[in-house]
Amino acid sequence: MHDSYELQQETASEAEVYDAIILGAGVSGLVAASVLLRQDNERIAVVDEYPHIGGNHIDWSANGFTFDVGSLIFQDDSPLLKHFPELLEHYIHIKPTWGRLNPQGKVTRCPISIADDILGAGPLEICRIAFSVIHSRIWRRNLRNARDFAAFWIGAYLLKRSGLENYMARFYGMPPEHIDLELAEKRMMWIKEHSSLRSLMRKLTQKKPPHMQNKQLARPKAGYAALYEPAKRGLAENGVTFRLGTSIAKVMKGEDHFIVIPTEGRQIASRRMISTVPINIAHRLCGLSQEKPLKTITLISLYFSFAGERGFAQSILYNFSYEAAWKRLTIYSDFYGKTDGREYFAVEVVSNDTITSIDLAEAEFRAHLARNNIFKGDLKLEGGQILENAYPIYTHGAPAEAASQIERLKQFGIESFGRHGAFNYQPTARVSTLEAERALGYHHPEPANTAAPREQHDKRIEFIPCGSG
Repeated sequence: MHDSYELQQETASEAEVYDAIILGAGVSGLVAASVLLRQDNERIAVVDEYPHIGGNHIDWSANGFTFDVGSLIFQDDSPLLKHFPELLEHYIHIKPTWGRLNPQGKVTRCPISIADDILGAGPLEICRIAFSVIHSRIWRRNLRNARDFAAFWIGAYLLKRSGLENYMARFYGMPPEHIDLELAEKRMMWIKEHSSLRSLMRKLTQKKPPHMQNKQLARPKAGYAALYEPAKRGLAENGVTFRLGTSIAKVMKGEDHFIVIPTEGRQIASRRMISTVPINIAHRLCGLSQEKPLKTITLISLYFSFAGERGFAQSILYNFSYEAAWKRLTIYSDFYGKTDGREYFAVEVVSNDTITSIDLAEAEFRAHLARNNIFKGDLKLEGGQILENAYPIYTHGAPAEAASQIERLKQFGIESFGRHGAFNYQPTARVSTLEAERALGYHHPEPANTAAPREQHDKRIEFIPCGSG
């Protein structure tokens, strides 16, 4: 069925030949493999330097606790389950609640609380907030960056008072005035939608948040390996070969084929190559130069167990205060139960010029807790991880530069998409699935007005993800 390739002199042995090679075994890579099988490709190779599938869905276990890097929440109506329905029975149903620590030291509604951030501020502060909104709507017309965009809709004063400005800086590792306007317009439309008079009146009269129609899910207590193994097994049974724990030395291109040369093991070749790995890495593997390497976040995850009074009821807490580099914590014991009577949770810290290690991140986090009177009791660090290339940083001009570099990969013959492959922060497996399907020209037969509205909703909450992750 396949023609044998005449490999170049640099190759040490005859390569295994596939219909397509996929770089990266994260959600985008797994969906790509599923789509290619449905498009009549019989032999597919998925290559990843991680020893596991799932990409940055990484768990870490010790002393009876299992923690994650990043968010762990999925939905039972996700299009991912149309590709891998076998996953559904392995999820557990959860009822997460979200809150934020505001600059005034109060745990309140996320992302902005009308009661605490506006009405509770007092008459003078309400006047300042109102004046700031009016001033922004009249005078702030030349929008240049994410801060301008947010300030135009809610006013510079509320942006600062609520802590939203600080969270924006924390999330992307830089002040919001340095964040590209294109990102703000695409990812922060929720600010515009929720700052209308109609929306404000609805919030004032609403007794509780609207009921979610879909069910929230989490990976099984045992971790991501227990979740994704059935998907891996199903793909393998249908012609997908996984080369995990494989470090790639380089990718070579012949006249009509690609050759992947690993640092160890047999080479593989294909006429088609898909990349879901970071653009910087794809360029390096292909020997393509970059005048402006794209910047990404390095994420430090701290894993704690705790016994005592934590000081808030929510299972997920965002840091909107004016201090500290941590941005979100997730109480896993709210979903999986306590272990030996102890709660346990993970804290996400965005690495910066001063917070560069687990030890430094832990010290700053503990000092911040003491100032805000939360987690009073026995707090023990169980471990931690550092993840490079966690998600893109959208500096000025970065989206245009990323598009140019993706086009360069395309001219080289590589299809690049996904959170890393498209330099496009994707907050949910739902969005990653839809984007992979779109990139490969695949559409599920489903009722109209089902996928698109949900996809738009996910994009609106990407920047301030006080919801699904």
